[in-house]
Parts: sequence; structure tokens; C-alpha cells
Amino acid sequence: MIILYTLISEEKHQSLIDRYLPVFSEDIKRDILRYRRWQDAQLSLLGKILLLQGLRTYYDISDAEIMVNSNNKPYLKGNPVYFNISHSKDLVACIIAEFPVGIDVEFFDTSINYLDFEFQMTTNEFKKINEAEDGIKSFFAYWTAKEAVIKAHGDGMMIPLDSFDVSNNEALINGEKFFTKDIFIDKNYCSCIASNDIKINNIVPFIEYLEI
Repeated sequence: MIILYTLISEEKHQSLIDRYLPVFSEDIKRDILRYRRWQDAQLSLLGKILLLQGLRTYYDISDAEIMVNSNNKPYLKGNPVYFNISHSKDLVACIIAEFPVGIDVEFFDTSINYLDFEFQMTTNEFKKINEAEDGIKSFFAYWTAKEAVIKAHGDGMMIPLDSFDVSNNEALINGEKFFTKDIFIDKNYCSCIASNDIKINNIVPFIEYLEI
């Protein structure tokens, strides 16, 4: 399991578009170019660049074809390798593994009021957040864990965040158990990975920053 990450740069934006956009399919090009903000376009582009570089360098896959299933979850055609991409503010991360996996990164914004997000948490989760020594830190830990679980599950926004409980690094969705693990990528971001494969509990992911 590897996690590659990088940061966006306005100065490099046009050169990144010119160099890397032609590598991708027309559908992916269209998806990237539809963004109005350069930040969003670059985050989308960099996530896919991280994926291709990770597959080529660590999995010896140089002809990856990215497809999308009925739930709009991307996957690799003809390859038993799984991936997931997440971004927040200036950081984008891509995880690649030999089993289904999800990742979520969130900028640690201390200015937010976590009380505004009570409806997204279960009663048990919100109780623990309120009782925590650092409520904001606890909130982001739960938020990234729940988002990572949803991404690992693959049904996307069809699963409300408050419909399942994360407790002791585990969650249950429709009888299927998921396991979560907090990871450190950057001091300004909260990060978590999740999978329905218990092997995630014993794997220490290789984490690398790439300067693109």
C-alpha cells in the first residue's frame, strides 16, 4: 500500500495542463477542464498524475485504463489494484492498494464551528466529540474516518454520514464491517484511510511526497 501526495501551485498551473492533460482520455480531459477555478482543475489533474506515477513506479502498470462504475467510483480496467484520491485546500493524495480502500484528507480549519455539523454525526460520535479535550481535532478525526469509509464502500453520497457509527476504528454499513486507520501526511491536514479488508490494520502505508 502506498500513499502519494503533492501540493498545488498557481505558478505551475499552465505548464502542468500543457504537459500532462494530453496523457488522459477525452472524458478525463473534459472533466478537468470543466472546473472554473484553477485550484479545482489542478487538484483533479494532480490526483490522476499521482495515480499513474504510483502505478508505474510501484506496481509496474504503465497502461492503466481508468473506468467508472455505476456508482461513479473510478477503478482500473483489468487490474486487481485499487485506488482512491482525496484532496482538500492545497493538498491532493492518492492511495493505491491490493484491496478496496478509501482515503480522506481534510484541511485542519480551526475556525469552523463543529456544532454546525452535529446532524452529520451519530449521537454517540457527537457525544465523544463534545467530551474530547480538543473538540475540533476530534471532529476532524471522525469526519475523515466516516468519509474514508464511504469512499471504501463505493456507494458515495447514497450513504448518509449519520447512518453509521465509527467506534474503535470500525464501522458497520448494511452488515459489512469496515476498518479505519488515522495516518499522518501533513501537520495542517487530518487524514484517514479505510477498508473492508482487515489487513489494513497491520499495514503501514508507504507515504511519499512528489514534486510534480
